[in-house]
Amino acid sequence: MKAVVTVMFKHGVLDPQGRAIGHALGNLGFAGVGEVRAGKVFEIEMAETDPALARQAAERMAGQLLANPVIESFSVDIADHAGGN
Repeated sequence: MKAVVTVMFKHGVLDPQGRAIGHALGNLGFAGVGEVRAGKVFEIEMAETDPALARQAAERMAGQLLANPVIESFSVDIADHAGGN
C-alpha cells in the first residue's frame, strides 16, 4: 500500500511561501488568483495490506513527525497498488 500524507498550515497561520507564490503568479500575468497556500506531500510505501491499519499507521506518522500539530493539519489517503487508486 501507499500512503499519501498532505500537510498544510492551519488557516490563520501565516504562510509566507504561499503568499510569495501568489504574488509571483500575479507578476506572471495570471489574473484572478486568490489566496495561495503551500504545503508538503509525503508518499510512503508501506508493507501493510489492510487499508484501515495502513491509514492508522500513516496518521500516527503524521502526528508524531510529518506535521507540527500546533500550526499544521494533515490528511491521509491510502492507495492500493493493485487498484491504482
